[in-house]
Amino acid sequence: MFTFSVDLVLFFILFVLFVYVFAISTIGSLHKAYLVFHFTMMLWPLLQFAIKTVEDEEVKLVFQQAAFIDGILLVVGWFVFALFLAGQSGLLRRRLSLTIYLPALFGVVGVIVNPRGMFLTSLQGGDIAQHGYGILFWIYIAISLSYLIASLYAIYQTRKSASAPRIVKQVRRVIKGILVLFIFILSDVIFNVVLAQWLPIIPGLTSLGILLSAVFFVIAIRRDKVFNLLTIAHQDIIDTIQYGILVLDDNETVVEINKTLRPEAQWRIGDRFRVEDLLSKAKDEPNKAAFLEAYRTDPMKSSEIELIFGENEHRYILVHVAPIIVESTMIGRSITFQDVSEVRRLLNRLEQLAATDGLTGCYNRYYLTRHLEQEVRKNARYRIPFAFILLDIDWFKRINDQYGHLVGDEVLCSVVSKIQQVLRRTDTLARYGGEEFMIYMPHADSTQASILAERVRSVIELHAITVDSSADSISVTVSLGLVSIGADKVEHKLEPASYVRQLFASVDEALYEAKKGGRNRIVSR
Repeated sequence: MFTFSVDLVLFFILFVLFVYVFAISTIGSLHKAYLVFHFTMMLWPLLQFAIKTVEDEEVKLVFQQAAFIDGILLVVGWFVFALFLAGQSGLLRRRLSLTIYLPALFGVVGVIVNPRGMFLTSLQGGDIAQHGYGILFWIYIAISLSYLIASLYAIYQTRKSASAPRIVKQVRRVIKGILVLFIFILSDVIFNVVLAQWLPIIPGLTSLGILLSAVFFVIAIRRDKVFNLLTIAHQDIIDTIQYGILVLDDNETVVEINKTLRPEAQWRIGDRFRVEDLLSKAKDEPNKAAFLEAYRTDPMKSSEIELIFGENEHRYILVHVAPIIVESTMIGRSITFQDVSEVRRLLNRLEQLAATDGLTGCYNRYYLTRHLEQEVRKNARYRIPFAFILLDIDWFKRINDQYGHLVGDEVLCSVVSKIQQVLRRTDTLARYGGEEFMIYMPHADSTQASILAERVRSVIELHAITVDSSADSISVTVSLGLVSIGADKVEHKLEPASYVRQLFASVDEALYEAKKGGRNRIVSR
């Protein structure tokens, strides 16, 4: 009776697990495949119970054959299920599928036909130890174990290719389920068939192996959601996306790192994330404080910042933080890291092109105007003296008329080169228009500005310009207008744009006087 009750109890436990999986799962193709497979697992202990319950020998033989057919269906079910998990279910819809099922079909035919007792001899009292097993039985066992080994291999390959720790954990649990069944079936064959004449019968080994493997599966379904297609799809998307992704729980503990971020991440799963550590490794940015405050004081809102890393070659990383909210409660955060270095370099290049004069390479008037609006605001706030020089190449139209515009362009570039030789590192040179250039000198009083203006005038006058397209050396001079704003005269009441226009008008008047007074001279205001 004990043996009978063991098989029956195992059947009822498997039935309860079947109902449980059906109740908790959103039934998809994987769940349907599993439920069919689980049904074949339930049949084995039920048939074993039936074999030991009935008295008629022929009926016993029928149940025994049914049990062996269920056994081959069980291992085939494992294999098919493993193909689903390994993402190889397409094999079942190809011509190869016939090859997959042929060994199982051969085993089923051998069980049913049982030619000349080559599979099973007649039963004597229903005791498994009294069965006679022929060559077809051992082929059947070899086929069954081969399917299990193939299942293990398919799942193991999935585990090797899986990069997300969560997926690895799920697959590991499934491997354990298959391995448990494999060990118990093999133990049943060894102890209750091969060694049956020397050892007492150990009832229910295969049934117990089936139950334990089913438990592993149910845990994987319930806890790990191993058959949740959305979860698997989301994980694949996360691992193939080019952004680095970090997922934190509500305690700021790292629970997931995607494949893109993992090679460069300073964190590992289970580590505590500190946003201060991340910010400290980046170069100083004015937005750091605001970002940190938003991160700490307003976690329910998204925030982002562009950080610069590296010493020689800068990397620009856009960091975006977003809350993970379930039913109005924040349960964690997702942090994405997007490398925008190429985009930033392209933008910097475009900004540089937009800010510089295409011919001479110095800044253009548009950049100068915007730059000065920022500078005069700072100068007004901190009472910083500064000066402007507006210079014009004397008689430049004659050069164009005599030598042509190409030579005129070379003269412009040569003049810029000479001016740059005498400028300070902090000075800004810009092409103001045509043959006019402006020099902005921060932290310069009237004396310093006058000295620099004279250096510019003399360096151009004393050095003849040799152009590549002409055998002649061309001497040019410049007229200069100078406006100096002392620390006590910095205007702080006017709007910066208006103030800059006023300064431009003033220095333009000074230049006009210099040209009117004979050229090659400096007029200060």
